[in-house]
Amino acid sequence: MELPFAESYKIKMVERIYRSTRKQREDWIKQASYNLFNLKSEQVYIDLLTDSGTGAMSQNQWAAIMTGDESYAGSSSYYHLKDAIRTILGFEYFLPTHQGRAAENVLFSVLVKADNVVPGNSHFDTTKGHIEYRKASAVDCTIDEAFDTDSLHPFKGNIDLEKLEAVYTAHPVGQIPMVIVTLTCNTSGGQPVSMQNLRDVYALSQKYGIKVVFDSARFAENAWFIQQREDEYRNKTIKEIVAEMFSYADAMTMSSKKDGIVNIGGFIAVKEEALYKQASVFNIMFEGFNTYGGMAGRDMNALAVGLDEVTTDDYLENRIQQVAYLGNLLIANNIPVQKPIGGHAVFVDAKKFLGHVPKEEYVAQTLAIELYLESGVRGVEVGTLLADRDPLTRENRYPKLEMLRLAIPRRTYTNNHMDVVAVALKNIFDRRELINHGYRIKKEAPIMRHFSVELEHADDTNQD
Repeated sequence: MELPFAESYKIKMVERIYRSTRKQREDWIKQASYNLFNLKSEQVYIDLLTDSGTGAMSQNQWAAIMTGDESYAGSSSYYHLKDAIRTILGFEYFLPTHQGRAAENVLFSVLVKADNVVPGNSHFDTTKGHIEYRKASAVDCTIDEAFDTDSLHPFKGNIDLEKLEAVYTAHPVGQIPMVIVTLTCNTSGGQPVSMQNLRDVYALSQKYGIKVVFDSARFAENAWFIQQREDEYRNKTIKEIVAEMFSYADAMTMSSKKDGIVNIGGFIAVKEEALYKQASVFNIMFEGFNTYGGMAGRDMNALAVGLDEVTTDDYLENRIQQVAYLGNLLIANNIPVQKPIGGHAVFVDAKKFLGHVPKEEYVAQTLAIELYLESGVRGVEVGTLLADRDPLTRENRYPKLEMLRLAIPRRTYTNNHMDVVAVALKNIFDRRELINHGYRIKKEAPIMRHFSVELEHADDTNQD
């Protein structure tokens, strides 16, 4: 008999989590204005809100923390991280930032101007926010298969080259500062981009003189899917694949809280010295001196180790297997999800799950709240709330996909926890016809509203 799969690590430290009652959860979510971001961590049993900064570090990362150099300028930890970025990712110049959205803020301060157009594959929420804040437009050029959750296309994160070239030809080159490729593509369900697509996007962009920037938060998971799904790369190591991936980029931003396996941090990496010098000006203004840039030396040390660990086959096998485990449980229970299962999360198709709830009542948010009430599991809406309002008309934007994202922290939960999530969703699915109404907005921010929005029941008899 063949031995079953098991994790390639053992647990050294544990943290207690609290199993609450439904009555408690009803009170807590009401006090939180039905916004899962407003819940206290101790009010959550299994936290799948995000995989950003919520993973468990290795003993080697913790050891590296203890040797962090906290010098204001010229820290040895900066040079450790610089060497890791050069060796693993192939970029000569880099700037540390405190997290991914800070990296976007610095780089976009150089590149993005009013009336610019920035194409890409389903831009992440902060990416789109930074673009639109600068009075520019984000244009989604993702392939159509990404929006069919039953399609088994292996690379739903791919950019449609015809859509991309249509953007390039419709605008003067000077109006398009870059194309952004998100690896993996979070908003479309944690879906990977193929190496062939990366190669083609780079060649097309070079033809038009446009920079290619990777949003690299989950680059290693993307490399795993390339290894598993593109025949040419079956016998390549993850590090070899990563090196080729980044050869097709001029610059990158990184939220190190994902595939850096650290609790805080980010960076910008570029190939051109001129762009590095321009970005340095804003990095000093917004983040800090260039050799720390919003990160402690100890965190830079931990990140340098994390970049090495994340680009190994055994780590990625464990990571992807657990996400697939939850996804396959849901599929077995007829729960509609984005297929094939992505790298960092399982995305539940809320439109198919709660198709009778009006779209104006935030269907995915409604499902997320029901999951919390049922089990204490916290997921997050990737749908109309996140899509925000059109910056010109101020009307809701209704995306093609309305999803509940269940983002799994790295090396944190066991498969027993995944079993709880699956049963909770099955219980809701069995009584879904009883959920007739969703929620409406009481108060919202003018941009990236999903983080702080306040909601109330849409069937509240006290509505105006």
